Amino acid sequence: MSPSAPTSATAESLLAFWADAGVDAMLLDEPVDRIAAGRIAPPKAPERKVTAAPAPIPARPAQPDVSGAVALAQELAAQAETLEALVAAIAAFDGCPLKFEGAASQAVVYRGDPTAPLMVIGEGPGADEDRQGQPFVGRAGQLLDKMLAAAGLTDRVLITNTVFWRPPGNRTPTPAEQAVCAPFVERAIALVKPHMLLLVGGASAKAILKKDEGILSMRGRWHEWRSADGAIELPALPTLHPAFLLRQPAAKKRAWADLLTLTERLDRPDRPTD
Repeated sequence: MSPSAPTSATAESLLAFWADAGVDAMLLDEPVDRIAAGRIAPPKAPERKVTAAPAPIPARPAQPDVSGAVALAQELAAQAETLEALVAAIAAFDGCPLKFEGAASQAVVYRGDPTAPLMVIGEGPGADEDRQGQPFVGRAGQLLDKMLAAAGLTDRVLITNTVFWRPPGNRTPTPAEQAVCAPFVERAIALVKPHMLLLVGGASAKAILKKDEGILSMRGRWHEWRSADGAIELPALPTLHPAFLLRQPAAKKRAWADLLTLTERLDRPDRPTD
């Protein structure tokens, strides 16, 4: 017998071992491929839900190219030797779209003393101003006049705006519209030769000072305005717009404090200020 051949005693011992291990059947009714059964299929990847792509965020509309209109405004403004000539140049100027969008009648340029030591610059004309051809003649203008009178400034001001035609619906003028009119505003400052500027409202302060701060941050603090060619430098004080004061009467005390600050410096321009 070969040494490797199992004996009956060996077989009995092996069967006893399997029985102790719990094996109670030697054969199955159907053959089983153990090798194939050992192969475990990889788990299926979870199905990804297809979601619609988010709608693209619309791009902010680009500001229109107004370089040509600005160049023409600069040329016309430079030719004006008097305020009357400047008014005529503005009336003939077709480069600002507001002339054909919101204005019903004429350009609204200025009112007040052409040699005033103080120039007040607002945002733009409204319906009353468009009808009468003068800035600040509606309810907000009437409040401004009362404030200027209380501060002793009635006959010491020239009042104008950053744009000379009424924006549709009395909306705030856009930076592009203000840029087109800026050469005329700057020429008016050069012709009037004021000692300082009072900038009324956020749109005016941002456009004149070329800053992005809100009016509540800028008001009550002196800033320096400089002409485009650097030839003129003037102190400028932003303050709240009278239209805002009509809606928020509690803010009048802040605007009044601004006027007192301005009047004190106007009367004593050489006194150092913060």
